[in-house]
Amino acid sequence: MSLALARKYRPRNFATVAVQSHVANTLKGAIARDRVAHGYLLCGPRGTGKTTLARVLAMALNCERRGDPALAGEPCGQCGSCQRIWSGSASLDVVEIDAASNRGVDDARELRERAMYAPSGDDRYKVYIVDEAHMLTREAWNALLKVLEEPPPRVVFVFATTEPQKIAQAAAPVLSRLQRFDLKRIGPAEIRERLAAVLTEEQVAFEPDALGLIARAADGGLRDALSLTDQVLSVGETAEVTTARVHTALGLVPDEEYLALLDLVADRRAADVFPAVQRLADAGVDFALVLAGLGDLLRAQLALALGGTPPELPERLRAALAERVGRHAANDLLRMLHALLELEPMYRRSGQPQLLLETLLVRFALLDRTIELEEVLKGFAEGGHDDPPPRRVAHEQRVASAHALPPAPPAAVAPALAPPVPTSATQRAAAAAARAQEAAAAAPPPSPAVAPERVSGAPAPLLDEVERGWSAVCDALRARGRGMVAQGLSHLRPVAISGEGALTIGYAAADDTWAHAAEQARSDVLAALQATFEGVRTFTLKRDGTPGAAPATSAATAGTPTRRLTADDVQKQRTSHAARRAPLLEAAVKALDLEILD
Repeated sequence: MSLALARKYRPRNFATVAVQSHVANTLKGAIARDRVAHGYLLCGPRGTGKTTLARVLAMALNCERRGDPALAGEPCGQCGSCQRIWSGSASLDVVEIDAASNRGVDDARELRERAMYAPSGDDRYKVYIVDEAHMLTREAWNALLKVLEEPPPRVVFVFATTEPQKIAQAAAPVLSRLQRFDLKRIGPAEIRERLAAVLTEEQVAFEPDALGLIARAADGGLRDALSLTDQVLSVGETAEVTTARVHTALGLVPDEEYLALLDLVADRRAADVFPAVQRLADAGVDFALVLAGLGDLLRAQLALALGGTPPELPERLRAALAERVGRHAANDLLRMLHALLELEPMYRRSGQPQLLLETLLVRFALLDRTIELEEVLKGFAEGGHDDPPPRRVAHEQRVASAHALPPAPPAAVAPALAPPVPTSATQRAAAAAARAQEAAAAAPPPSPAVAPERVSGAPAPLLDEVERGWSAVCDALRARGRGMVAQGLSHLRPVAISGEGALTIGYAAADDTWAHAAEQARSDVLAALQATFEGVRTFTLKRDGTPGAAPATSAATAGTPTRRLTADDVQKQRTSHAARRAPLLEAAVKALDLEILD
């Protein structure tokens, strides 16, 4: 029976170990200069050459032609010792141990006792190769610690592992007694080159695109690539490697299916997502492979959209993606990739992979109906505070139709001298600042006496309007030279307003000082309020109360039970206070119904 490709083409010397030249050259030089360490730790992904390098090291140390200048530290690969070690046959001086099944302290003690015996010859080395070394227990490592620190002469330990962090957690002192080498993942180009050489040696016809598919499926492991090639060669009556056979043998999704999904998203056909995914389910494909392939396709499309060149793609697929460059914006492709990465950990735990894939594709197809927060804030910064998103407009229209008010009187009936009502917070702030500056220039210095309340015929504003324009009131106070009072007023908040224009300003127990400052500057505060809102005629300050502080009471409310503030109330107050300090943030909170968490 013929050997599998992964065993038949296992390297026989350091020079033929693919990609890991940084490890191979170091080990070869150590042997050539007789500077071999007593312990090595080989780390790296599966199928990258850890056990192969350990065997080649054992072959070179026990080669019958060791010391030949022509070899320069390489094993000859032809002598009896090299043949036995390479094939994994019994050898007195080379012992391979699987730590997954020999992981206990008793196994480690037996290994320690065996290491005390000398090699079979004066010119030979005893080499112990421990595979899956991260499976050893803490007690087993402790049993080996002394022999690793002071090993017998001409004894070499080689530990191979895919998870060195577990060794660091279980036995950190061991790492300082070993020379560590980290093996690299093998790239698709190197895997394709190696597969082409192997298939040429085997006289098997192949398609370059088929080798690319195998290289991508191998995920950086050359041994896996050779095993998958053996699997493909088992399909069909003739020995050849074609794209169709690779798809059949490995259960891969054809590229046409990915392109169809990409076109479906580009055409915004969300309703067609469900039959397309059902067709894949009926074909029995693994949805994990679909997600991985879709991610590779979106990555390649993003590279083309940015003017780059996607690596490792079949030429036919590259041409198909180049034709679709203008159909997706780069930012949309980036958002799709981000959504796919967010879905991946959820997919591993979910029992409904088909539903997750369908939901993801529907989100992709509806990207044209979403809007980025940056664009909304940019619109606010340009003065679009009163242009809320369509969903809010529709909601407000429904509410207005349900509570319809009588139509307003014609403009001709309105008083001729009534100033126009500002339509946005920015316009109200500018108008208030201008009126405050004019009043400050014409009026004498403010008196501490309480000014008479201004009487205006304008209707009282709504509470929501006062909340939106609260920063404009603070600006008007600053324009009057009362910056400290404006700072204090920003900590307070309007809580109610009557039809007669009596505004109630609430404050928490922690803001007693600010409330006192506003009361002392009552005339200036009232002037700023009336400059911003014509319908405000007076105001009162009321302590709201916070958890741990008793709320204020009056004769009118002495018999009414006080409502305790909840955590939701405190969160709303925090959001309102933070929003009023920045007009742009306030506009975003109002338009998008945001909540400031911290």
